[in-house]
Amino acid sequence: MLDNYFSQSLLGKAREKNIIAFSYHQLRDWAVNKHHAVDDKPYGGGAGMVFLPEVVCNGVRDIKEKHNIDRVVLTSPSGKLLTPQKAKELSSLKSVLFLCGRYEGVDQRAIDLVVDEEISIGDYIISGGELATAVIIDAVSRYIPGVVGKDQSVRLESHEEVLLEHPHYTRPEIFEGKKVPPVLTSGHHQKILEWQKEMALERTKERRPDLYEIWQKYMNNK
Repeated sequence: MLDNYFSQSLLGKAREKNIIAFSYHQLRDWAVNKHHAVDDKPYGGGAGMVFLPEVVCNGVRDIKEKHNIDRVVLTSPSGKLLTPQKAKELSSLKSVLFLCGRYEGVDQRAIDLVVDEEISIGDYIISGGELATAVIIDAVSRYIPGVVGKDQSVRLESHEEVLLEHPHYTRPEIFEGKKVPPVLTSGHHQKILEWQKEMALERTKERRPDLYEIWQKYMNNK
């Protein structure tokens, strides 16, 4: 599911340059019964299945030993929300093992024993942790030197400085009657920076009042 995505665009180029590398593991390889089951019904009832603790613990411990893993991350809607700060933190590690959550989740005992942290990519549910893992890895990789062409492009992206990013425009100057804001073609760099900051503030206040509030608190405490 993931290898095709990781072979494209910036991640694909980074792999070709040996800046980053990926390996994949099938939990069924550590199944302990003849049916290669990795899950069972939850105690207490309820819908769905739960990953077996023995399978998860055996798999994670074996992989950690063979690949010198620095941290084990479980993708889970119950985890802490992914942030730029967390992405930066993970990018400083040499190796991370992602356990892709599925079904109703993982037996809590396995989480307590072999998982270092749980990360969520948002307040919604998707079918499996593979997509969440791809999102996290993509976000993390952008902080690894050499993956993104210009470091400044990472620093200036939305959420990097709390505020959302300002609108962008390119040629032609007029498209279907809509014109590029004159300040952007003025050549006055200071006024352009001021416009970009103003637009970022307006966009954040309108679309993400929670982030705007964080920014206000930060500015008030400076």
